[in-house]
Amino acid sequence: MRGYIQVYTGDGKGKTTAALGLALRASGAGLKVYFAQFVKGMESNELKALRNFSHSIVIKQYGKDGFTNQVPKEDDKKVAEKGLRDVRRIMESGEYNLIILDEANIAVQLNLISVKDLLELIHSKPDHVEIVVTGRNADPQIIEAADLVTEMKDVKHYYRKGIQARDGIEK
Repeated sequence: MRGYIQVYTGDGKGKTTAALGLALRASGAGLKVYFAQFVKGMESNELKALRNFSHSIVIKQYGKDGFTNQVPKEDDKKVAEKGLRDVRRIMESGEYNLIILDEANIAVQLNLISVKDLLELIHSKPDHVEIVVTGRNADPQIIEAADLVTEMKDVKHYYRKGIQARDGIEK
């Protein structure tokens, strides 16, 4: 099966959730999944649930707890760059069919990884590998390189009414 490049971006809720749904679908089809999460390092319920699929889905985080809203430090960059190196090694191993780079667009936006390095990874993927890149503000070059781009649009969100993230729904 030929693999493609997918990008889930935009200001709306659901980018990581869509990628997680694809990971579950791939697992159900007997495919191997590598889920690399950039910028985030905190435990979440979706990651806890995915660990029940450890026979087919491997999860690795390349971020720190609570980092998303802070100014990046040099060690944040080192962690993200290590993540990109790990993903390249994993991709070249031939063991995985689906590789998800969750929040990689944010890692590019924050200059933790370069768009050039992400594009090199994308362009060097083996034919059988599907790559998904998530996160707001996808660089136009990443969008151009993709075969499928989905933009999540924020039309209405109860967060604006003061409702915080709920356990099992948003976190």
